Formats: sequence, structure tokens, C-alpha cells
Amino acid sequence: MSPKRVIGIGLAAVVVLGGGGYTAFRAVENANAPKTAEPLSLPEMGALAGGDFSAAADPKTDALKEAAVQAYRADKLKDARSGAKTGFDWVEVKKKAPGGNGFPPANFPPGSTPSPGSNKAIARSMLASAGFGADQWGCLERLWQKESGWNERAMNRYSGAYGIPQSLPGSKMASAGPNWQTDAATQIKWGLGYIKGRYGTPCGAWGHSQSTGWY
Repeated sequence: MSPKRVIGIGLAAVVVLGGGGYTAFRAVENANAPKTAEPLSLPEMGALAGGDFSAAADPKTDALKEAAVQAYRADKLKDARSGAKTGFDWVEVKKKAPGGNGFPPANFPPGSTPSPGSNKAIARSMLASAGFGADQWGCLERLWQKESGWNERAMNRYSGAYGIPQSLPGSKMASAGPNWQTDAATQIKWGLGYIKGRYGTPCGAWGHSQSTGWY
């Protein structure tokens, strides 16, 4: 065998063995690397960009809503059996807006007070732009009257859901605007998007609420 051929075989062995060694090294390295979250699908990316990602079904959040309804019903039954008449409601009006998801608690604008009538007028004016007909107004009015009394400062005593549409957590409404803690229009905008994405229409959401106690 000529010296040139010996050198050639040796170089080939280095390349093959070296490449195989590198491949094995990378395989071990990848196996030991921390796992990262799967990238969002195209539909999920589109929903997130449109502010509707929070409308996706969330079993954990749904379970919290169901537990809150059951706890409220248990307290109501207990009050009825004791003969108490406390006027107990499942929401409380906050004196300071809650924080969450990087948002600190916020003070409400000085001198401002909730106005259910004005909030209803805002919601009614936004129905068409949200893709709903006027026939959906009655369902929406009843739904959010039950949920929050149309009060942008309402918080559920049991679940912590917040705002006119009772977002859980309230910080989900940040997708509609950074002033979600105090602004009724921002809360309504998010709520209409949530209803459209999750139930199709306010009447669909109202029907679900009537059968389960939450939406």
C-alpha cells in the first residue's frame, strides 16, 4: 500500500470517527438540555395577535368558576336555613383595582364612581362592531347584570374574577388595553371578544350561564 493511500485512509477515518463522535456528543447534549415549550400554532398566533387568545377553553379556570358557584350556593343555603337576611351577594365592589400579571394594584380616578347605566350604553354601542345584532342585547344585559351588576369595580368573592365581564384572572383583559383595571370600555371590549370567541353570541353565553351558573 502506497504512503499516499495510507494517509488518505487515515484522513477518512478521522472524518468519519470525528463526525460520528460529534454527532453522538450533540445527541447527548440535546437529550440533557432543558425542554422548551412547543411553539404556538399559526391559529394560536393569530388569536393571540387579535387579542382573543384568552377566549380559548381553559379547564382549570372553568373548574374555579364552577367551584365559586358551588361555594356561593352553599353559603346561600346556609343563610336560608339560619333565617339570616344579610343581602349577601357574590361580588364585592373594590376600593382599589387588583393587580396581576405584572400590573400593580391601581387607584381609581379621583372622584369617579361606577355608572351601570353609562356602562350599558357603551356596551350597546359596541355590539355591532363586535359582530352582534341588536337582538343580542337582552342576553348581554342580563348576563353581565348577573355577573357584576355592570360595575367595573366588581370582584367575585370566591373566584377573584374581576370587572364587568368578570374576567378570571382580571389581567386577561390587558389584551384589550392597559387600563383594564379601571376603564369600563376596555373591560367591555375584552368581554365581547371573549363571548364571541368562546360562545359565539351573548345569547350563547347567557344560555351556558343559565345552565351552569358561570360562563
